[in-house]
Amino acid sequence: MTERYVVAIDQGTTSTRCIVFDRRGQLVSVAQREHQQYFPRPGWVEHDATEIWRNVERLAPRLGVTPDQIAAVGITNQRETTVLWDRRTGVPVSRAVVWQDTRTDSLVQKLAEKPGAERVSELCGLPFATYFAAPKLRWLLDSRPGLWERAERGEVLFGTMESWLIWNLTGGRLHVTDVTNASRTMLMNLETLQWDEELLAFFDIPRAMLPEIHSSAEVYGTAVTAFPGVRIGAALGDQQAALFGQTCFHPGEAKCTYGTGSFLLLNTGTEPVRSTHGLLTTVGYKIGSDRPVYALEGSIAITGSLVQWFRDQLGLIGTAPEIETLARTVDDNGGCYIVPAFSGLFAPHWRSEARGVIVGLTSYITKGHLARAVLEATGWQTREVVDAMNADSGLALTTLKVDGGMTADNLLMQFISDVLDVPVVRPMVAETVSLGAAYAAGLAVGYWPDLEGLRQNWHRAAQWLPAMDAGVRAEEYDNWQRAVELTFGWIKPRS
Repeated sequence: MTERYVVAIDQGTTSTRCIVFDRRGQLVSVAQREHQQYFPRPGWVEHDATEIWRNVERLAPRLGVTPDQIAAVGITNQRETTVLWDRRTGVPVSRAVVWQDTRTDSLVQKLAEKPGAERVSELCGLPFATYFAAPKLRWLLDSRPGLWERAERGEVLFGTMESWLIWNLTGGRLHVTDVTNASRTMLMNLETLQWDEELLAFFDIPRAMLPEIHSSAEVYGTAVTAFPGVRIGAALGDQQAALFGQTCFHPGEAKCTYGTGSFLLLNTGTEPVRSTHGLLTTVGYKIGSDRPVYALEGSIAITGSLVQWFRDQLGLIGTAPEIETLARTVDDNGGCYIVPAFSGLFAPHWRSEARGVIVGLTSYITKGHLARAVLEATGWQTREVVDAMNADSGLALTTLKVDGGMTADNLLMQFISDVLDVPVVRPMVAETVSLGAAYAAGLAVGYWPDLEGLRQNWHRAAQWLPAMDAGVRAEEYDNWQRAVELTFGWIKPRS
């Protein structure tokens, strides 16, 4: 009998990967291609959606498995990145506007002052921010004469990256999204899990251009290209996929993915928890006809990209891993703190006008102290999110599961354990985003029987235990919070 596998398409911010997993959740093969980043103006970040699709087509043959060996394909993606394309030709109307893009700052301010604005967060669980898809979509519709009218006639389609990939995989037959990605648009009602007419009217978005909303794990259709004949069984936003891949299936279980940005999600069960401390209420996942599972999310904009800035813009290290070696040349930060509000602050502050600061500089500070402050910025931002999460959920975090590229930095992981005062654990399979998409697709086609079977695949690879003195922790956190306050109000609104 031919061995069967599940393939995950992981469409990320800087690259696209296709990964093959076996029944034990072990990685069999991987292929990856980076795509170009476009920065046409300050604060603007764009991707070429056609290039991204072509990359998927190129990656599929490099996996070493044939379509008849693949039980299902699951997709996970950068979530809020917004694509518009022509229904007839399948050609994007413009470059995709990436989740990091802040061009909608002034638009978001106007929307937040519009009558009825107070209802938006109540319905969708999200605050007004440049981060989410609806303001990006509104901006794109306004950017070209006649585009809104074409969208109203259904001639122009909207989607986040999973919608774009499924459209292309099925030869333009399916225009769908899943509840996790839809929950990042500001257009989906968190209770009904459908596009909300009140929200569509508020943002003035034509219903005809939106994809159908489905669960995270069901057979959407069959691929006709890249993986011809293979069932498409799942779609999840990347951070929800990581929650699923980390098998955080019970309320109170949490994970944080450390990458370009970092994203901490806490499973809150089958009822949405409304945040009063600057977090996002989002859909964690929905398996077929089962009830949805919700999550609280703390989104941190700049973590791994701060290390990249330290490497590329300052030139103080040659490769990203060197930052740990440099940081270990000193015992502490020397009184220096870096708050990386390069494009504002996300959770729990949501201050789009904030900009980054380096504080506490003296002639004593070396590049080692700066390296340590770069790493510590990720730890303190995690602490801010966890404090907000504990307050919102009424639960005290007891363990944090971690994944992503930055978890290879042992000094950083120890620091995070120290500032949270809880164990930090990393699984054997580090590719939890891709694994979550594979798990959901496998469940949809019966490749795996149930959630408990998936949990048995999870194994611990490393653990860090807190060792910081409580007094030092409190003093350092206070210093960090004072540094954060200095970032507020830097960008003044234009008169």
